[in-house]
Amino acid sequence: MAREVKIGNKWVGDGHPAYIVAEIGINHNGDIGIAKELIQAGRHAGVDAVKFQKRTPELCVPPEQRNQMRETPWGYISYLDYRYKVEFTETEYDEIDRFARENSMDWFASVWDEPSVDFLEKYNPIAYKVPSASLTDNGLLKHLRTTGRPLILSTGMSTLDQIKSAVNLIGEHDLIITHTTSSYPCDPYELNLRMIHTLRDMFNCPIGYSGHEVGLVTSAVAVGLGACLVERHITLDRALWGSDQAASVEPGGFERLVKYIRVTEAAIGDGVKKVYDSEMSSLRKLRRIQD
Repeated sequence: MAREVKIGNKWVGDGHPAYIVAEIGINHNGDIGIAKELIQAGRHAGVDAVKFQKRTPELCVPPEQRNQMRETPWGYISYLDYRYKVEFTETEYDEIDRFARENSMDWFASVWDEPSVDFLEKYNPIAYKVPSASLTDNGLLKHLRTTGRPLILSTGMSTLDQIKSAVNLIGEHDLIITHTTSSYPCDPYELNLRMIHTLRDMFNCPIGYSGHEVGLVTSAVAVGLGACLVERHITLDRALWGSDQAASVEPGGFERLVKYIRVTEAAIGDGVKKVYDSEMSSLRKLRRIQD
């Protein structure tokens, strides 16, 4: 089985450029205008796709958390009410779909429950992302497989046995697995980028990286270690209100991130030692003894 998957009109896997995803997630804070700005920022940076998150709040918020109160930009409200505030409806997703197409930007979403999958099907998404929190939701995994669309499986908060179980359930066909650590922001000592090698050795599908760290270099290092897909959260301002903002990358940073990744890819090479034409002048001037 080839270690590659087609997402939209691009191949993801060994021998192909790293597929770069700017995760908007809920960094729009329920504002469609901010969502559009982030789509444009991703396009300007040169990413391959932007990604949202889709939940059905009454299904995804545990009963014991629903009435917990918290300070928000909308006042002191319950956690369930907050989840509704940052959840786009069909009207907003219609506008997202129109705007993304207008800007030639692919988009898809992480889905947290089965009704969210059914909701997004009308938009013919290029793929679905399984968030780390849902890796053990067998019902959701099975439902996603019925769509016939490529899946991206995130592995934060999970043991190797749990990852194997999920992959055994859904199979490796049209699957990309992303290594990640689910802390926001993530301490560099917990990134464990060598897990990319571990997952590549264990599964016959493309392995990616979903980063929540502060900074850019480690995401480029992940590509050097074999990540075929890189996902980072994008925000207009890391100081904005929201749980994911501090672990996100601002537009200027995302432009640099894309450049770092592309330079890393160019520098990796093929592992075959050669003497380059650019070295010949130095060779002639500096080497005293020729073979």
